Amino acid sequence: MADHPQATGLQAQVLDALRQVVDPELGVNIVDLGLVYGTEVRDGQVYVKMTMTTPACPMEEPLMEMVHSAILRELPEARSVEVDLVWDPPWKPDMMSDAAKSQLGRA
Repeated sequence: MADHPQATGLQAQVLDALRQVVDPELGVNIVDLGLVYGTEVRDGQVYVKMTMTTPACPMEEPLMEMVHSAILRELPEARSVEVDLVWDPPWKPDMMSDAAKSQLGRA
């Protein structure tokens, strides 16, 4: 999977769609939170590799549903979405973008 700093074309569109998915507890989108580790688009199939802030995150199921919905809504060429929820590497606050850190008062 490609990491998002190098994303172009469809992968960039996937990331734009994922920026619409906002963690309801933190009020920041999952891309800027650093939860999205990579994306890949292949033959209409969209793959997303991501994590949660903690393994016990109570928002796991709603966030997964939002990821699927956002991609299918924003990418008409997407036929299906597969999310690989991973725990390695574990998420850390320093994975957030500068904008997210600023928004959460961590800058």
